[in-house]
Amino acid sequence: MSERPITKGPVAKGPVAKGPVAKALLTKPCCDDDVPGGVNAGDPRVALVGNPNVGKSTLFNMLTGARQRIGNWPGKTVSVAQGTWRSPNGEITLIDLPGTYSLVPGSPDEALTRDLLVDRGMGGRPDLVVITVDAANLARNLYLLAQVMETGVPLVVALTMVDIAESRGIRVDAGRLSELIGAPVVPLVPRRGEGVAEFDRVVARALAAPRRPALPVLGEDMEAALASITAEVPAETAVRYPARWLSIALLTGEDVPGVPEETAAAARAAGAALSGGEPAGDDEPDDPELLVAEQRYAWVHEVIAEVVTRRGAGRATWSDRVDRVLTSRWSGPPIFLAVMWAVFALTTKAAAPLMAGFQGLVDGPVSTGAGRLLDALGAGGAIRGLVLNGLIAGVGQVLSFVPLMAIMFVLLSVLEDSGYLARAAFVVDRLMRVIGLPGRAFLPLIVGFGCNVPALAGTRILSDRRHRLLTGLLIPFVTCSARLTVYVLVATAFFGSAAGTVVFAMYVLSIALVIGMGLLLRGTLFRGMAEEPLVLDLPPYRLPAVRVIGAQSWVKLQAFLKTASGIIVATVTLVWLLSSIPFGGQGSFGRTPIEHSVFGAASHAVAPAFAPSGFGDWHASAALITGFVAKEAVVSTMAQTYSMGEPADGHQPGGLGGALRATIEQTSHGHPVPAVLAFLVFLLAYTPCMTTVAAQRVEIGGRLTLFGIGMQLTLAWLLAVAVFRVGSLFL
Repeated sequence: MSERPITKGPVAKGPVAKGPVAKALLTKPCCDDDVPGGVNAGDPRVALVGNPNVGKSTLFNMLTGARQRIGNWPGKTVSVAQGTWRSPNGEITLIDLPGTYSLVPGSPDEALTRDLLVDRGMGGRPDLVVITVDAANLARNLYLLAQVMETGVPLVVALTMVDIAESRGIRVDAGRLSELIGAPVVPLVPRRGEGVAEFDRVVARALAAPRRPALPVLGEDMEAALASITAEVPAETAVRYPARWLSIALLTGEDVPGVPEETAAAARAAGAALSGGEPAGDDEPDDPELLVAEQRYAWVHEVIAEVVTRRGAGRATWSDRVDRVLTSRWSGPPIFLAVMWAVFALTTKAAAPLMAGFQGLVDGPVSTGAGRLLDALGAGGAIRGLVLNGLIAGVGQVLSFVPLMAIMFVLLSVLEDSGYLARAAFVVDRLMRVIGLPGRAFLPLIVGFGCNVPALAGTRILSDRRHRLLTGLLIPFVTCSARLTVYVLVATAFFGSAAGTVVFAMYVLSIALVIGMGLLLRGTLFRGMAEEPLVLDLPPYRLPAVRVIGAQSWVKLQAFLKTASGIIVATVTLVWLLSSIPFGGQGSFGRTPIEHSVFGAASHAVAPAFAPSGFGDWHASAALITGFVAKEAVVSTMAQTYSMGEPADGHQPGGLGGALRATIEQTSHGHPVPAVLAFLVFLLAYTPCMTTVAAQRVEIGGRLTLFGIGMQLTLAWLLAVAVFRVGSLFL
């Protein structure tokens, strides 16, 4: 792709200060002589840092593609995305740190970002920091940039959103900004690949010869106070922390591990002198913190005056006009519901023929070919049953849902990349406040529609512990993508062309359960929770980029398949083993009808509990039992029990749906619609999976996790009974 000039001024090659304004805005870093080393023995490590919604993750996805992984940082409970950037200058390990507005952390995610930048004793520190800065909202981003500069880490500024800035009449002089901060600044439009070649060259130079940025000047009195604190820092402490950052942290009252009490006392005295009074007590306002913030903002305003020019300021943009509709308290909620209905309707309709074709391939050529191969190998009945009726029937049924998951991930990625999902968080902020949660809690709940496990990890963005606990109890009621496969199978079997509307209704019910249980818990276990205002940057509306959508969807689909495949194979094998062991003396191993096996006996024992709900059959209870382990296994267990239980009926593609209809017709005594709705409601409300339970235990503790399991099972059973009993009166 050819590159065009996208902002004014050249890309600076290094820290150069010119003119009186530049001298007033920066100083040479006098207090921190050592610089973090260059490239590691292995691949160099580059960390992406920035405010939320400034294009940081878009840049990460563009540079790494599908070569990325998400996992907890070593020794932490914070999930971080890492990937391999195959640049022309060699492979680079890229770390996408959680978005933050400040290096004064208010959540575990933000604490990780701060610690990686300032704690030299922490493993896995980056060799270089790339801080993404939104050119369209430069003032808002420069505060974090000032804090990163104070850590002394080598950095490169990625100036993103320059196309959006230009459309608003904003031009940023990248060359002048580079001179003022003493670090390279590269204008970028990551979604279109513009500026990437120059970005690669600048990052390579910065890794080869790391240099510290300049330090923002915070005023004569503040600089004197910081110098006095720096003089009191012991040598062993200065080795661990950057002197400038440490002095400011102590001055503003942060509790920094490993700092002697004498040094902290000197910082309190300096702060008292700076604020014109005695050392502040615990209950008094932290005046030095406010003074530091004021000086940083003064620096920000001076930089803005130097580098930003505007034309046509004050005019309402088309984005503003659209937001008046999409974020309105009256039109916003129905538009949100309509968008989500369209997503699920389109997902089910577009995926149906692909799923049918895939299932036909598995049931036909794959099963036939596998059977002939087993015959040629002389495989016995037990092995043949495991392969054909277990692995192929179960795994094949679930893999047929790959088109469904792919389409859904693409559509949700389109909504996210276009900027709409951030507006959705704003729309539901009022709703979240009803249950005592801040609008930010909507973000992990949205993640829960993909998978509850990362959603639970996402609660760490909430600063209040009680908010995190309440959100952690509510997330299992958010219907995840694994449950979607069951919804589609059952809804298609019973409701045909209206399946999309039924699936959408399940998602609406999921939201209703979150609200209802939130109100109940707020009035009981979580009385008196403090309110927290919603602070959220609304990203600009953008045309989704095919490359970004493809990378995001592929990573999500890979994660789903990786999780589902292992769970399904293990569950199918266990179900086959238990189904091969005779119960009650009938048959022998591998030669017993499944309903007379150990697994069948357990399913028969549980089935009466669901009789009041209209689906008291052992096939349904068997699927729900394995669903407690993982919802991905529900469909495979259904396929397994029916094909193993009735091997002579020659199930054709779609036969599973027909068998399920026949079962529900019998158990509901002529009321199949309310019975199947009751089954779907129970599936929605009861415990998602054991992985979610494990994640809950980490995030909210063992006692609340056990309470949550009991709450979910009780509510699921009561709702299922109510749906069937009331529905039987009308349907």
